[in-house]
Amino acid sequence: MSSEGYVNVEDLSKCYEIYSSPHHRLLQILWRGRRRYYREFWALKDVSLCIEPGQTLGIIGRNGSGKSTLLQLICGTLTPTRGALDVRGRVAALLELGSGFNPEFTGRENVYLSCALYQMSRDEAQERLPDILAFADIGDFIDQPIKTYSSGMMARLAFAVIAHIDADVLIIDEALAVGDAFFTQKCMRFLRGFMKTGTVLFVSHDVASVKSLCNRALWLESGQVQAQGDPKAVCDTYLEAFYEAQQGKSTTTKLRPQRLQLTRQRADQRQALLNATNLRNDLRVFEFDPEAPSFGKGGAQVIDVSFFDQAGAPLNWVVGGEEVTLTVHVQVNNPLASPIVGFFIKDRLGQALFGDNTYLSYQDRPVACASGQILRAQFTFLMPLLAGGDYSVNVAIADGTQEDHVQHQWIHDAVHFKSVSTSIVNGLIGIPMQHIDLSPVEVDA
Repeated sequence: MSSEGYVNVEDLSKCYEIYSSPHHRLLQILWRGRRRYYREFWALKDVSLCIEPGQTLGIIGRNGSGKSTLLQLICGTLTPTRGALDVRGRVAALLELGSGFNPEFTGRENVYLSCALYQMSRDEAQERLPDILAFADIGDFIDQPIKTYSSGMMARLAFAVIAHIDADVLIIDEALAVGDAFFTQKCMRFLRGFMKTGTVLFVSHDVASVKSLCNRALWLESGQVQAQGDPKAVCDTYLEAFYEAQQGKSTTTKLRPQRLQLTRQRADQRQALLNATNLRNDLRVFEFDPEAPSFGKGGAQVIDVSFFDQAGAPLNWVVGGEEVTLTVHVQVNNPLASPIVGFFIKDRLGQALFGDNTYLSYQDRPVACASGQILRAQFTFLMPLLAGGDYSVNVAIADGTQEDHVQHQWIHDAVHFKSVSTSIVNGLIGIPMQHIDLSPVEVDA
């Protein structure tokens, strides 16, 4: 992979001719443009942007705003009506699901076809085929026609191809919306690595993903640029405009608040009330996967990761807001002088939501372990309320200090779990409220 990827767009526009009936198209040809039998629809109008090597641009906007049109123009699958476009480096695109695949060909044949479209020789494609197949992980279906694939299998194969062609510019249009949690995490790890040197254009309706993944954002509306720049500022402006379009202009005015002397009181938790309704945050926990992707020196190995309740019983369902204990068992292969065990809870995009490790608690009294011993780490906490979706637990075992240590194993996606019902409507996680009250108060004039 090189760092030569570069995209420069100046006043790019795309216009479509819309005919009210088929015979108007024929009349337009016969009159040779002397009369107009169509109306113009500008899918994109006067868009300018420059994406430097190594930048990640998130493109947001409502349906029909021109996002996909812009990507297709940059890919070269559409011809602009006017404007200049300069794209340097090899461009790999994942646009509409299955685009570029022949449904009658097998998966293997489509891999060769896709590699040829990216100007790779047959020998190069043959050399990369094992890695592509391992990434896609669709088994014997690789020799079945693409038309028999599910949407998730097709996404797996398409992403596996673009991940192995040494692209300089990567273009992704909501392609990660399909596929299971395991594959999505694999894709996000690849993307985060690619973003360190490569240029990425990323279209998503999820502004949280844009804020997390991108260092620039572009907001399109009706084919025109509304804002571009810092992802947080652009996404916040977009959301404000979206809500105003739904509910009307904001009428909030800034008022000088009166100072109130309030007495804060604790009250009963409302968790019991929520847990008696369909808003209870149910989290389905899957089994520990010892074959999950991992790396490290191998001086110690994670052999089990499980959730337990307060009574010490293993859990395959967890309720958000309740106390749980995450227990990690480690097989010690080489002597450890100062072991550190830690974990992260990540969402489907690979964003670290929360986590901890044992270092601070044991830095003054390290728990030395001999070869052959089993080491157990337990983390007890209130499980936050989680929005609906897929999550995973990443676990690591190291030896040393926070700043200077040997990583013996870091295991990605050791345990997957799924939030199937929740009371969370905004944000990545929710904190269980101890009390909520709404009442008028008397203030001194």
